[in-house]
Amino acid sequence: MGIDLSNKNPDSRYFALALSTEIPGLYRYARSITGSNEEAEDLVGDTIVRAMERAEQYRNEASLKTWLHSILYHLAIDRARHNAHEISVEDVETLWRDDSYSVNAEEVAERAESADELREALIHLPHHYRSAVVLHDGEGFSANEIADVLGISLSAAKQRIRRGRMMLVSALSRQEERRTANVGVPLGCWDAREKVSSYIDGELDPSQRASLEDHLSRCATCPPLYQALAGTTVSLDRLHDPDNVIPATLADRVRRYLDLDHTHGTINPAKE
Repeated sequence: MGIDLSNKNPDSRYFALALSTEIPGLYRYARSITGSNEEAEDLVGDTIVRAMERAEQYRNEASLKTWLHSILYHLAIDRARHNAHEISVEDVETLWRDDSYSVNAEEVAERAESADELREALIHLPHHYRSAVVLHDGEGFSANEIADVLGISLSAAKQRIRRGRMMLVSALSRQEERRTANVGVPLGCWDAREKVSSYIDGELDPSQRASLEDHLSRCATCPPLYQALAGTTVSLDRLHDPDNVIPATLADRVRRYLDLDHTHGTINPAKE
């Protein structure tokens, strides 16, 4: 639980201590969206500097966690270079709209079990979608919190989560598309696939849930896609490892900037 900053002076030592409690989560997020320990350290360090510079702007209107992740997100966007190997959201939606498109769920799940391969796949997602899916499935942010972090509407945040999950599965899959017929299956595949993300989050009403489950029980291509989506969602959550949060060098750097001593500081460096 974060420190309550209500009725506190934002430029006090109390504010600096509150910032320090958010460092582990910021570092996990930065590492997942950049794929680089060095870039992650720089982003977190610059986020703390920016937060201290803008301390007077923080008024507890959003949680400190949301405010800091928003700063880091925009810093990352400013630095981001276009990746020539990024997945096109339009291409992925075209694939997922194709009733014959599927993946090898076991292979996708196996790759997702590897943190290195999962992070490598994440780098192929466009930054906006990468951030949405990492924050939601990796860090446990709600769609409302993600909307605040990214500066978008709630519906746009949900769309980025849905598309990000789809793109991550396609990035993880190395199998050729399998083409099979789906005669007499309820719901079109695209209609079903659009609903899967909401199904995972428990947001479908009973009628919609029943139709989707009927489709999944009879469709030849959608079940592996659903299994892969569910599996990668769980795998992202496993990147949230409280025992392996930030390197000692970053912890020391932040302590020095925030003027927190080793006795009272709350930053816990990663175990070697």
